[in-house]
Amino acid sequence: MTTATQKLVTAEEFFRMPNPSDGSLQELVRGALITMPPPGARHSACCSRINRRLATFVEDNDRGTVFANDTGFITERDPDTVRGPDVSFWSREKLPDVPVGYIEVAPDLVVEVVSPGDHYARIQKKVKHYLEKGVRLIWVEDPEDCSVTIYRNGETMRILSENETLTGEDVLPGFTCRVRDLFA
Repeated sequence: MTTATQKLVTAEEFFRMPNPSDGSLQELVRGALITMPPPGARHSACCSRINRRLATFVEDNDRGTVFANDTGFITERDPDTVRGPDVSFWSREKLPDVPVGYIEVAPDLVVEVVSPGDHYARIQKKVKHYLEKGVRLIWVEDPEDCSVTIYRNGETMRILSENETLTGEDVLPGFTCRVRDLFA
């Protein structure tokens, strides 16, 4: 019996691929394409809100660059992995210029917004992967219960409710936002 071997895709090949015609999103995980359905309206509204707040703060304070829309960064090579957080921030020190292709260094901050179809295990796996690859601060926004879970390497996760204030900590000193203001 013969088994077909799937050809592993490189980050460079993945970058040149056309967007799926059905509007789905893709990530590259250890050379294999992972397809996800497009997010719903509430997910997109939450992404837009946090992106707008972060980008305004970062630009007003000349701190670096904020990206949205699942901007890819390479987390592994041979086989390649390209992850696309919902929103991400790179300090000017880590990313002095915006490249044409995928970014080769981990962001300082990643924001993931939970979609109705997301599974807790999948989100936790992504968070663990981000931390292992050098992301300093991760916010997981959950529109269902209006909370933000904060992850940092070597620290216990913290959950902020809608009445609490989210801060940029040492990654984005001076950034603050009421949690409830992030949700549509």
